Amino acid sequence: MTTKNSDLIANLEALPQVANAASELGGRVRIAQGNVALAATDTNDDDIVMLAPVPTHATLVSVRVGSDALGGSCAYNVGFYTNAGVVVDEDALATAVADGAGVAELRYEVLDLNTTGQQVWELAGQSSDPSDVYYVAATFSAEGASAGDMAFIIEYVVD
Repeated sequence: MTTKNSDLIANLEALPQVANAASELGGRVRIAQGNVALAATDTNDDDIVMLAPVPTHATLVSVRVGSDALGGSCAYNVGFYTNAGVVVDEDALATAVADGAGVAELRYEVLDLNTTGQQVWELAGQSSDPSDVYYVAATFSAEGASAGDMAFIIEYVVD
């Protein structure tokens, strides 16, 4: 039988002890959540719904997004934009999510499990932290035709 320690345990047991990042052990989870009422004209291909700002140094714990059935062959990507509205990575988190599926966990829809603990700027494919906020956003990748609601729950750790 073997015992494999995570880095968190190895750091704790090291002599001298090594401090773990607060975002990985003992950090406080923050939440951004809400609903967005969408008009039929908000669900066209390439339309963007900015959901919430998240600090680029935060680590994402969970990203859940869902919508009503929005008609047509409606689908959306979930990714990051700067606070100036410039796309960083439109589908960093999820690609072609079908509408009307209820609220679904999307944190690992595109990203591998080995991205656990990475900061937002890393998940967005950047080479360094811009020390700012990115907007988590849904970008429609196929046409919708109906009004409806989009809900989101984003959990992240900053300290």
